[in-house]
Amino acid sequence: MIIAIDGPAASGKGTLGSRLAQHYGLRHLDTGLLYRAVAKAVLDAGKPPQDKATAVVAARALDHAHLDRHVLQADAIGTAASIVSAFPEVRAVLVEYQRSFAAKPPGAVLDGRDIGTVIAPNADVKIFLVASAEERARRRTKDVEKRGERADFERILADIRTRDDRDTNRPISPLKPAPDAHLLDTTQLDIDAVIRAAIDIVEATRTGRGRG
Repeated sequence: MIIAIDGPAASGKGTLGSRLAQHYGLRHLDTGLLYRAVAKAVLDAGKPPQDKATAVVAARALDHAHLDRHVLQADAIGTAASIVSAFPEVRAVLVEYQRSFAAKPPGAVLDGRDIGTVIAPNADVKIFLVASAEERARRRTKDVEKRGERADFERILADIRTRDDRDTNRPISPLKPAPDAHLLDTTQLDIDAVIRAAIDIVEATRTGRGRG
């Protein structure tokens, strides 16, 4: 079984993907970490995230087995990842790995921004998470503060809106729900409620009780 989870920044994709993978005994891939790792490599090389050539080299050299989630969660890396992910050449390199990961038995849960539309268009279940920009900014602010860092809500909100615009309007693999994706609005839900709703969607789809 392949479960595809898509959605904008800070919508809860990674947490949901991890929890669903545990629930169903599947492997999990947070595809956003791949782009974050590429972005970090570009920044570590002293280059701006707009440097496509460096980003492509970093994507080809990426060590998929060793991605430090804690390090890669930094806001600056997230912003840079949104930029490097728009490069078709970077996406081409990483798409190959993601598809290979999804194809291995017994299946997987993948979360990102183009899983249901590009990476796994034939996924058994597709979930598209949505939440208001303000709520996503509040979540991101809390995450930053939990790491012991100072957080500026207004700056984070502006960054999320910029990333939303960039992700939805890029010419290659824009962020959008697949026609057969189940929309799940998490604005008013805590993580446990999101998990329960997602499991209901998976079970309904597996038993053929429709989509929506």
